[in-house]
Amino acid sequence: MNSENKHKKKNKMERGLTNRHVQVMAIAGTIGTGLFLGAGRSISLTGPSIVLVYMITGGFMYLMMRAIGEMLYQDPEQHTFINFITRYLGQGWGYFSVWSYWLSVVFIGMAEITAIAHYVQFWFPSWPSWLIQVVFLTILGLVNLIAVKIFGEVEFWFAMIKIVAILAMIATGVFLVLTGFETPYGSASLANISEHFSLFPNGGMNFVMAFQMVFFAYLMIEFIGVTTSETKDPRKVLPKAVKEIPLRLSFSMVELSWQSCLLFLGVNFLQRIHHL
Repeated sequence: MNSENKHKKKNKMERGLTNRHVQVMAIAGTIGTGLFLGAGRSISLTGPSIVLVYMITGGFMYLMMRAIGEMLYQDPEQHTFINFITRYLGQGWGYFSVWSYWLSVVFIGMAEITAIAHYVQFWFPSWPSWLIQVVFLTILGLVNLIAVKIFGEVEFWFAMIKIVAILAMIATGVFLVLTGFETPYGSASLANISEHFSLFPNGGMNFVMAFQMVFFAYLMIEFIGVTTSETKDPRKVLPKAVKEIPLRLSFSMVELSWQSCLLFLGVNFLQRIHHL
């Protein structure tokens, strides 16, 4: 009996996620509501130092994922990383962890469908927000309940959309800078980095407050650890997924760097983009 069949027999999970699914989910894990919808608010809060916030938080997340990856590589039959908390710290800590993680996932899901409604209403302002949320929640629920392979495919293609969107934003930023695009508050130029530059334009306290917003942007980065029990050949796929984390961080860093280049046209302008 090969290792894949042994894993399937032991944890009784259908291993329908392939290397293609897991790798793309790993890259797109940190690209979500916190980046697309919350980037403007976090940039207006702390200015160019938002890049430092992403780097510091990303460093902690990288260490966390390395630890989770090592544990799951040693015993890929475990359903989630929370199983290790129960094993090594006891039932009480495991119980607390599983329910607190469940609540965090529920809150993230609420934030995500709220963001979906916000985006849809941009194109269809007459549509009620609650109806949009219910429709998408039903669709996502069905995708998760039908089969893990279908979930993997849906997640793969939606992740590809996010990756393409990030690349498009970066390309747009390059184009705007090269053409010196004019805005009501100034022109897009590399000179914005040096002219009237301030790393902490709104003070140290706002820099600290930005960590909670960036932390939200990184939530679900641990999702790879949840999919291990449903992944084919996890000992081969998991190390690759964990090693892709620097690439994910690079996506976020480059995108934010270009936003800094284009949007930091002065402290007053930072106050005008808080609603983005």
